[in-house]
Amino acid sequence: MNNNPNEWKRTSPTAPGFHTVAVPGESPFRSTHLYRLNLNTGQPHTLVMPGIELVAAVISGTVQLQHEARDITLTKGDVFYMPGGQKAMITAVETAVLYVGGAVCEGIGAFHVRHLDLSLPIGEIHQIHGTTPYEREVFMSLDPATPASRLIAGFTWGSPGGWTSWPPHQHEADLEETYWYFDIPADKTAFHICYTMAQSISEAVAHPVGSGDCGLVPAGYHPTVAPPGVRSIYFWILVAHSHASRSYELAVPDSRHVTDTHH
Repeated sequence: MNNNPNEWKRTSPTAPGFHTVAVPGESPFRSTHLYRLNLNTGQPHTLVMPGIELVAAVISGTVQLQHEARDITLTKGDVFYMPGGQKAMITAVETAVLYVGGAVCEGIGAFHVRHLDLSLPIGEIHQIHGTTPYEREVFMSLDPATPASRLIAGFTWGSPGGWTSWPPHQHEADLEETYWYFDIPADKTAFHICYTMAQSISEAVAHPVGSGDCGLVPAGYHPTVAPPGVRSIYFWILVAHSHASRSYELAVPDSRHVTDTHH
């Protein structure tokens, strides 16, 4: 693993096509696979990866998803999960961007779609974490109760000028994570912060991040913050190192800070 937080950021490609963003052996990760799919209107792409389960989020646009006998329209914020070796045809109804996370498939999991619905009552899927100035809204797109081998995923919307993932926490013994940012205006930035030793936030690296940037979390603590008028918004992907540690409850907070839930 690369232990240098200065290198824990990737900017994903914007050109049409399917792009590898980070994979084990070519990134700080040992378990996480990241891909980006950019489709022009009418463009199809067949998605299949033997041995790798996938979770894909529509970040912009609309796509038609064909999987076995299913034909499903997905719009912004909709997410699908597919076990390793299964095949999906994705066709852009209008220009679309999908963020895709992957992990080794251990033979556990079933095809699953969750449409973004922030009108759901606060509960297991639609959540509010924290209080001002670190209150954030969370939507569990692939929650731990939904069968999968190693993946958990969802969305977080921070408050304008606020923190997310506070207090700082780490889960490096069990899980890696990606914060994949979107909907940050082109002339604005948020900050993805990472540090490796407890009670050393004064030594943290602060990566400026905008839409399309990935904050990589192979280890360590990883809060985020946005300037006044800007929201930290991202699709987060948790990858367990084994199915046994596929859990949302393994975060260890930095003991200097008040305990709270993480994303």
